[in-house]
Amino acid sequence: MPKKEKGESHSKRPLSRRSPSWCRYTDEEVEALVIKLSREGNPQSRIGVILRDQYGIPIVKTITGKGVSDILKENNLSPSVPEDLEALLKKVANLRAHLDRNRSDAYNRRAVQVIESKIHSLSDYYKNKGVLPEDWKYSSESRT
Repeated sequence: MPKKEKGESHSKRPLSRRSPSWCRYTDEEVEALVIKLSREGNPQSRIGVILRDQYGIPIVKTITGKGVSDILKENNLSPSVPEDLEALLKKVANLRAHLDRNRSDAYNRRAVQVIESKIHSLSDYYKNKGVLPEDWKYSSESRT
């Protein structure tokens, strides 16, 4: 019988909040790397993956005391729209282009509705948190 667990890797973050002893980067070097990678056009999630895989930096917050998003905000490099919301906007734009070519695709017409619902709820969340301005509005006609 297959397991009831659905694909979790069961990996956990380290319990210690201190910088690992084997990591040789200082907090200034890590911040400089984050800024450099952001200026190259990498989103926040990819910055963390690059730092982990190429530089051996497990968690930025344990070394610098700040997260990647905090470092980017301090240097005015944070994106105007959060990364997860931007991904949903791109996905719905691609699906709308697909529906323009394939008008009878009912499955993806429903998928657009589901994604737009996610966009609305996520934008409400970010408006309440103060990440997005209160007058920010998604409209399906303008596709922004």
